[in-house]
Amino acid sequence: MIHPDTYRYNEQQPPEDQGICSTLSTLIDQYLPGAENKIWHAHPVWFINGNPIVGYSKLKSGIRLLFWSGQSFGEKKLHQEGKFKAAEIKYTDMREINELEMKRWLAKSAYIQWDYKNLVKRKGVLQPLFAQST
Repeated sequence: MIHPDTYRYNEQQPPEDQGICSTLSTLIDQYLPGAENKIWHAHPVWFINGNPIVGYSKLKSGIRLLFWSGQSFGEKKLHQEGKFKAAEIKYTDMREINELEMKRWLAKSAYIQWDYKNLVKRKGVLQPLFAQST
């Protein structure tokens, strides 16, 4: 379920970005059922069992959709972000959002996960939560 704070976040974005944010939150909620949604580090993020899965944020260049384990999805449109396993795509227009891609990425995000929840406890060592890591 989309948290009221996420709706507020979406409404606070510039008009050209509100549609992107609204579409992303609706698709994530639809295709990642049971995930917990909240504002985390000032941005909407969805969690499964306390592990961050997907979220989005406003950048100067548009809206960034980030999958914490996205580098392991094998998807060419998702680009490496940071030093761990995250991958992103940026949108500047809501017409760029492809629902079939989103559905596929969100399905992968539910079962291909790296354990970000315990990253600090493991002193920066990231471990897979799925059978075969890539």
